[in-house]
Amino acid sequence: MHAETKPTDHKAAALAAFKDLQREPGVTKPDPILVVDNVVRRFGGLTAVDVKHVEIQRGSITALIGPNGAGKTTFFNQLTGFDTADAGEWTFNGSRMNGVAAHKVARSGMVRTFQLTKALSKLTVIENMRLGAQNQKGESFFRALLPSSWRAQEDEITARADELLARFKLDAKREDFAGSLSGGQRKLLEMARALMVRPELVMLDEPMAGVNPALTQSLLGHVKDLREQGMTVLFVEHDMDMVRDISDWVIVMAQGTVIAEGPPDTIMSDARVIDAYLGAHHDAPLSEEELEEQLQEAEAALEAEVEEEAGK
Repeated sequence: MHAETKPTDHKAAALAAFKDLQREPGVTKPDPILVVDNVVRRFGGLTAVDVKHVEIQRGSITALIGPNGAGKTTFFNQLTGFDTADAGEWTFNGSRMNGVAAHKVARSGMVRTFQLTKALSKLTVIENMRLGAQNQKGESFFRALLPSSWRAQEDEITARADELLARFKLDAKREDFAGSLSGGQRKLLEMARALMVRPELVMLDEPMAGVNPALTQSLLGHVKDLREQGMTVLFVEHDMDMVRDISDWVIVMAQGTVIAEGPPDTIMSDARVIDAYLGAHHDAPLSEEELEEQLQEAEAALEAEVEEEAGK
Protein backbone atom coordinates (compact mmCIF):
# COMPACT_ATOMS: atom_id res chain seq x y z
CA MET A 1 0.00 0.00 0.00
CA HIS A 2 2.86 2.36 0.85
CA ALA A 3 4.28 2.08 -2.68
CA GLU A 4 0.94 3.22 -4.09
CA THR A 5 0.74 6.35 -1.92
CA LYS A 6 4.38 7.36 -2.26
CA PRO A 7 4.05 9.38 -5.52
CA THR A 8 1.16 11.40 -4.06
CA ASP A 9 3.17 12.03 -0.89
CA HIS A 10 6.19 13.41 -2.77
CA LYS A 11 4.10 15.58 -5.08
CA ALA A 12 1.98 16.85 -2.19
CA ALA A 13 5.07 17.62 -0.09
CA ALA A 14 6.60 19.61 -2.95
CA LEU A 15 3.41 21.61 -3.52
CA ALA A 16 2.98 22.23 0.22
CA ALA A 17 6.48 23.73 0.38
CA PHE A 18 5.49 26.33 -2.23
CA LYS A 19 1.93 26.96 -1.04
CA ASP A 20 2.27 30.33 0.67
CA LEU A 21 5.40 31.68 -1.03
CA GLN A 22 5.49 35.12 -2.61
CA ARG A 23 5.71 35.22 -6.41
CA GLU A 24 8.85 37.36 -6.47
CA PRO A 25 12.34 36.74 -7.90
CA GLY A 26 14.69 35.29 -5.28
CA VAL A 27 11.95 34.28 -2.84
CA THR A 28 13.25 32.29 0.15
CA LYS A 29 12.34 28.57 0.13
CA PRO A 30 11.62 26.43 3.23
CA ASP A 31 14.45 23.93 2.59
CA PRO A 32 16.73 24.94 -0.30
CA ILE A 33 19.27 22.42 -1.61
CA LEU A 34 20.91 25.02 -3.88
CA VAL A 35 21.37 28.71 -3.03
CA VAL A 36 22.77 31.16 -5.60
CA ASP A 37 23.97 34.71 -4.87
CA ASN A 38 25.08 37.46 -7.26
CA VAL A 39 26.32 35.20 -10.07
CA VAL A 40 27.58 37.17 -13.07
CA ARG A 41 29.00 35.90 -16.36
CA ARG A 42 30.16 38.30 -19.06
CA PHE A 43 31.38 37.65 -22.59
CA GLY A 44 33.17 40.81 -23.67
CA GLY A 45 30.64 43.62 -23.34
CA LEU A 46 27.67 41.24 -23.06
CA THR A 47 26.39 40.25 -19.62
CA ALA A 48 24.93 36.78 -20.24
CA VAL A 49 24.05 36.01 -16.62
CA ASP A 50 23.32 38.38 -13.72
CA VAL A 51 21.37 36.42 -11.11
CA LYS A 52 20.99 38.20 -7.76
CA HIS A 53 19.48 35.43 -5.64
CA VAL A 54 17.83 32.08 -6.37
CA GLU A 55 16.94 29.14 -4.15
CA ILE A 56 15.99 25.64 -5.37
CA GLN A 57 13.64 23.78 -3.04
CA ARG A 58 14.74 20.29 -2.01
CA GLY A 59 12.56 17.41 -3.24
CA SER A 60 10.81 19.46 -5.91
CA ILE A 61 10.78 19.71 -9.70
CA THR A 62 11.66 23.29 -10.67
CA ALA A 63 11.51 24.52 -14.27
CA LEU A 64 13.86 27.24 -15.52
CA ILE A 65 12.24 28.94 -18.51
CA GLY A 66 12.78 32.02 -20.63
CA PRO A 67 13.10 33.20 -24.22
CA ASN A 68 16.05 32.17 -26.39
CA GLY A 69 19.23 33.93 -25.26
CA ALA A 70 17.94 34.41 -21.70
CA GLY A 71 21.10 32.81 -20.26
CA LYS A 72 19.60 29.57 -18.95
CA THR A 73 22.25 27.14 -20.27
CA THR A 74 25.07 29.56 -19.39
CA PHE A 75 23.67 29.69 -15.85
CA PHE A 76 23.65 25.87 -15.74
CA ASN A 77 27.27 25.85 -16.92
CA GLN A 78 28.34 28.14 -14.06
CA LEU A 79 26.64 26.07 -11.38
CA THR A 80 28.01 22.73 -12.58
CA GLY A 81 31.63 23.77 -13.15
CA PHE A 82 31.58 23.68 -16.96
CA ASP A 83 32.25 27.42 -17.11
CA THR A 84 33.69 29.99 -14.70
CA ALA A 85 31.57 32.80 -13.32
CA ASP A 86 33.03 36.30 -13.19
CA ALA A 87 31.46 36.94 -9.79
CA GLY A 88 29.13 35.47 -7.20
CA GLU A 89 28.87 32.28 -5.19
CA TRP A 90 26.52 29.35 -4.70
CA THR A 91 26.16 26.55 -2.18
CA PHE A 92 24.92 22.99 -2.56
CA ASN A 93 23.78 21.36 0.70
CA GLY A 94 25.52 24.25 2.46
CA SER A 95 28.91 23.65 0.79
CA ARG A 96 30.36 26.40 -1.38
CA MET A 97 30.64 25.21 -4.98
CA ASN A 98 31.98 28.13 -7.02
CA GLY A 99 35.38 27.31 -8.48
CA VAL A 100 34.85 23.56 -7.98
CA ALA A 101 35.74 21.38 -11.00
CA ALA A 102 32.87 19.73 -12.88
CA HIS A 103 33.80 16.16 -11.88
CA LYS A 104 33.93 17.17 -8.20
CA VAL A 105 30.55 18.89 -8.49
CA ALA A 106 29.12 15.62 -9.82
CA ARG A 107 30.85 13.65 -7.07
CA SER A 108 29.15 15.89 -4.48
CA GLY A 109 25.74 14.76 -5.76
CA MET A 110 24.87 17.51 -8.25
CA VAL A 111 24.75 16.20 -11.83
CA ARG A 112 23.55 17.54 -15.17
CA THR A 113 22.63 16.48 -18.66
CA PHE A 114 23.13 18.51 -21.83
CA GLN A 115 20.90 19.94 -24.54
CA LEU A 116 23.09 18.05 -27.03
CA THR A 117 23.72 14.59 -25.63
CA LYS A 118 27.27 13.60 -24.67
CA ALA A 119 27.07 9.83 -25.14
CA LEU A 120 30.38 8.28 -26.26
CA SER A 121 29.29 6.92 -29.65
CA LYS A 122 32.01 4.28 -30.09
CA LEU A 123 31.37 2.69 -26.71
CA THR A 124 28.46 0.36 -26.03
CA VAL A 125 25.50 1.42 -23.92
CA ILE A 126 26.67 -0.62 -20.91
CA GLU A 127 30.20 0.83 -21.22
CA ASN A 128 28.74 4.35 -21.21
CA MET A 129 26.85 3.47 -18.04
CA ARG A 130 29.93 2.08 -16.28
CA LEU A 131 31.80 5.30 -17.06
CA GLY A 132 29.20 7.21 -15.07
CA ALA A 133 30.20 5.53 -11.80
CA GLN A 134 32.51 7.42 -9.43
CA ASN A 135 35.69 6.36 -7.57
CA GLN A 136 36.35 3.19 -9.53
CA LYS A 137 39.27 1.21 -8.11
CA GLY A 138 40.19 -0.18 -11.51
CA GLU A 139 41.07 3.33 -12.72
CA SER A 140 44.29 3.16 -10.68
CA PHE A 141 47.19 1.78 -12.75
CA PHE A 142 48.58 -0.42 -10.00
CA ARG A 143 45.19 -1.70 -8.81
CA ALA A 144 44.28 -2.47 -12.43
CA LEU A 145 47.08 -5.05 -12.35
CA LEU A 146 45.29 -6.85 -9.50
CA PRO A 147 41.78 -7.79 -10.70
CA SER A 148 40.93 -9.17 -7.27
CA SER A 149 41.08 -5.61 -5.88
CA TRP A 150 38.45 -4.16 -8.21
CA ARG A 151 36.41 -7.05 -9.63
CA ALA A 152 33.76 -7.00 -6.88
CA GLN A 153 33.24 -3.26 -7.26
CA GLU A 154 32.93 -3.57 -11.04
CA ASP A 155 30.30 -6.29 -10.59
CA GLU A 156 28.33 -3.93 -8.31
CA ILE A 157 28.65 -1.10 -10.84
CA THR A 158 27.47 -3.36 -13.67
CA ALA A 159 24.51 -4.56 -11.59
CA ARG A 160 23.44 -0.95 -10.91
CA ALA A 161 23.91 -0.08 -14.59
CA ASP A 162 21.73 -3.02 -15.66
CA GLU A 163 19.07 -2.02 -13.12
CA LEU A 164 18.97 1.53 -14.53
CA LEU A 165 18.95 0.32 -18.15
CA ALA A 166 15.94 -1.85 -17.33
CA ARG A 167 14.19 1.09 -15.65
CA PHE A 168 14.79 3.30 -18.71
CA LYS A 169 13.84 0.44 -21.08
CA LEU A 170 17.30 0.41 -22.67
CA ASP A 171 18.26 -3.10 -21.56
CA ALA A 172 17.64 -4.46 -25.08
CA LYS A 173 20.26 -1.97 -26.33
CA ARG A 174 22.86 -2.99 -23.72
CA GLU A 175 25.51 -4.18 -26.16
CA ASP A 176 24.70 -1.72 -28.97
CA PHE A 177 27.01 1.20 -29.70
CA ALA A 178 25.66 4.43 -28.21
CA GLY A 179 26.05 6.06 -31.61
CA SER A 180 23.36 3.76 -33.03
CA LEU A 181 20.67 5.04 -30.62
CA SER A 182 17.95 7.49 -31.64
CA GLY A 183 17.97 11.02 -30.23
CA GLY A 184 15.38 10.14 -27.63
CA GLN A 185 17.21 6.98 -26.59
CA ARG A 186 20.41 8.99 -26.16
CA LYS A 187 18.52 11.35 -23.84
CA LEU A 188 17.38 8.33 -21.83
CA LEU A 189 20.93 6.98 -21.73
CA GLU A 190 22.33 10.31 -20.54
CA MET A 191 19.72 10.55 -17.79
CA ALA A 192 20.35 6.95 -16.73
CA ARG A 193 24.13 7.49 -16.73
CA ALA A 194 23.73 10.60 -14.55
CA LEU A 195 21.96 8.45 -11.94
CA MET A 196 24.98 6.16 -11.62
CA VAL A 197 26.44 8.57 -9.03
CA ARG A 198 23.24 8.45 -6.93
CA PRO A 199 22.78 12.23 -7.11
CA GLU A 200 20.64 14.45 -4.90
CA LEU A 201 20.13 17.18 -7.51
CA VAL A 202 19.61 16.39 -11.20
CA MET A 203 19.87 19.30 -13.66
CA LEU A 204 18.39 18.63 -17.09
CA ASP A 205 19.11 20.99 -20.00
CA GLU A 206 16.16 20.74 -22.41
CA PRO A 207 15.55 17.02 -21.80
CA MET A 208 12.81 16.88 -24.44
CA ALA A 209 14.66 18.65 -27.27
CA GLY A 210 14.82 16.49 -30.40
CA VAL A 211 12.79 13.69 -28.84
CA ASN A 212 10.06 12.08 -30.96
CA PRO A 213 6.51 12.03 -29.53
CA ALA A 214 6.67 8.30 -28.84
CA LEU A 215 9.46 8.78 -26.28
CA THR A 216 8.32 12.13 -24.87
CA GLN A 217 5.83 10.62 -22.43
CA SER A 218 8.43 8.08 -21.31
CA LEU A 219 10.93 10.85 -20.58
CA LEU A 220 8.30 12.89 -18.74
CA GLY A 221 7.53 9.87 -16.58
CA HIS A 222 11.19 9.39 -15.76
CA VAL A 223 11.61 13.05 -14.73
CA LYS A 224 8.61 12.75 -12.38
CA ASP A 225 10.03 9.49 -11.05
CA LEU A 226 13.24 11.25 -9.99
CA ARG A 227 11.23 13.30 -7.49
CA GLU A 228 9.40 10.19 -6.29
CA GLN A 229 12.79 8.67 -5.47
CA GLY A 230 13.66 11.66 -3.29
CA MET A 231 15.79 13.60 -5.76
CA THR A 232 15.52 17.29 -6.61
CA VAL A 233 15.14 18.26 -10.29
CA LEU A 234 15.99 21.56 -11.98
CA PHE A 235 15.32 21.58 -15.71
CA VAL A 236 15.40 23.97 -18.68
CA GLU A 237 12.52 23.61 -21.12
CA HIS A 238 10.70 25.61 -23.82
CA ASP A 239 7.52 23.54 -24.14
CA MET A 240 5.07 25.20 -21.73
CA ASP A 241 2.62 22.28 -21.77
CA MET A 242 5.45 20.11 -20.52
CA VAL A 243 6.41 22.67 -17.87
CA ARG A 244 2.82 22.77 -16.58
CA ASP A 245 2.65 18.97 -16.54
CA ILE A 246 5.73 18.13 -14.52
CA SER A 247 6.97 21.17 -12.58
CA ASP A 248 6.06 22.22 -9.04
CA TRP A 249 7.61 25.69 -9.36
CA VAL A 250 8.83 27.84 -12.25
CA ILE A 251 11.70 30.35 -12.38
CA VAL A 252 11.75 32.74 -15.36
CA MET A 253 14.91 34.27 -16.81
CA ALA A 254 15.16 37.08 -19.38
CA GLN A 255 18.29 38.88 -20.54
CA GLY A 256 20.38 37.01 -17.97
CA THR A 257 18.33 37.89 -14.89
CA VAL A 258 15.54 36.19 -12.94
CA ILE A 259 12.39 38.23 -13.55
CA ALA A 260 9.67 36.07 -11.96
CA GLU A 261 8.93 32.94 -9.94
CA GLY A 262 5.71 31.11 -9.26
CA PRO A 263 3.54 28.00 -9.70
CA PRO A 264 3.26 26.69 -13.28
CA ASP A 265 -0.49 27.30 -13.53
CA THR A 266 -0.15 31.04 -12.89
CA ILE A 267 3.34 32.02 -14.08
CA MET A 268 2.42 32.44 -17.74
CA SER A 269 -0.23 35.04 -16.87
CA ASP A 270 2.39 37.15 -15.04
CA ALA A 271 2.78 40.46 -16.90
CA ARG A 272 6.59 40.30 -16.53
CA VAL A 273 6.68 36.89 -18.21
CA ILE A 274 4.32 37.90 -21.02
CA ASP A 275 6.48 40.94 -21.67
CA ALA A 276 9.68 38.85 -21.71
CA TYR A 277 8.27 36.32 -24.17
CA LEU A 278 6.08 38.52 -26.34
CA GLY A 279 7.58 41.99 -25.87
CA ALA A 280 4.21 43.42 -24.87
CA HIS A 281 5.63 46.91 -24.50
CA HIS A 282 6.88 46.78 -28.09
CA ASP A 283 3.48 45.74 -29.39
CA ALA A 284 1.41 48.38 -27.57
CA PRO A 285 -0.47 50.84 -29.81
CA LEU A 286 1.43 54.02 -30.61
CA SER A 287 0.24 57.27 -29.06
CA GLU A 288 -0.70 60.24 -31.27
CA GLU A 289 2.61 61.93 -30.36
CA GLU A 290 4.59 58.83 -31.37
CA LEU A 291 2.68 58.54 -34.63
CA GLU A 292 3.32 62.22 -35.42
CA GLU A 293 7.03 61.82 -34.60
CA GLN A 294 7.36 58.79 -36.87
CA LEU A 295 5.54 60.64 -39.68
CA GLN A 296 7.88 63.64 -39.39
CA GLU A 297 10.94 61.35 -39.45
CA ALA A 298 9.64 59.60 -42.58
CA GLU A 299 8.93 62.94 -44.32
CA ALA A 300 12.39 64.27 -43.44
CA ALA A 301 14.03 61.10 -44.78
CA LEU A 302 12.01 61.39 -48.01
CA GLU A 303 12.95 65.05 -48.48
CA ALA A 304 16.63 64.25 -47.97
CA GLU A 305 16.43 61.47 -50.53
CA VAL A 306 14.75 63.79 -53.10
CA GLU A 307 17.38 66.50 -52.56
CA GLU A 308 20.18 63.96 -52.98
CA GLU A 309 18.72 62.73 -56.28
CA ALA A 310 18.29 66.31 -57.52
CA GLY A 311 21.93 67.10 -56.79
CA LYS A 312 23.25 64.24 -58.91
